[in-house]
This record gives sequence, C-alpha cells and structure tokens, in this order.
Amino acid sequence: MGISISHGSQGEERRSGLSIQQLGQHLAHVLTARDWNQVRHLFDGSFGGDLDIEPTHAGRIADILRAAAEHHLMPEGWAREADLFANAARRASRAGEPWTWR
Repeated sequence: MGISISHGSQGEERRSGLSIQQLGQHLAHVLTARDWNQVRHLFDGSFGGDLDIEPTHAGRIADILRAAAEHHLMPEGWAREADLFANAARRASRAGEPWTWR
C-alpha cells in the first residue's frame, strides 16, 4: 500500500507502507521511549487511513525525526529518509497547515 505524505520537497512524497515500517524499526532503535511513543502510530506498520496532523504537532514530530536522523546509530540511508520526513513535517508546521498522510 502506498502512502502519500504532504509537504515533501516536490509536493508529496510517496512511500510504501513497508518502507515506512522499516524506517520505524530504525526509529524505535535510536529514539527514547517517550519520543518513539509520539511517532509510533505513523511508523509501526499500523497506519491504516487518512490522517491530518496539526501544525504544532507536526513541528514536534519534525524535531523527533531530526534527532533520529542525526543519531550516530542510525544507518545513513535511513537517516536520509528520517530527514526527508522531518523536513516535510517542518514545512507543514511553518506553513501553519496540517501535515497529511493518505
């Protein structure tokens, strides 16, 4: 199943549910339990529908994903993916728009 995420570098980013879940496995490994619990619903493979994330919450998610991308244990390719998601969340937050997942 493909998932479209708004506010990507070229408009929308599209990723498979499996690749998002694989990113989640890496996020779970490098994030604190508190931070993981704030993003788990997006990356643990249970996402199953449309979601609009409020701009302030998208900003918090951006900070969490950026920290994960910069973590020394995050593999380079997955760090780039986490950074891409962080940038999209930050764009939505700065624009004052919902960050949408469809």
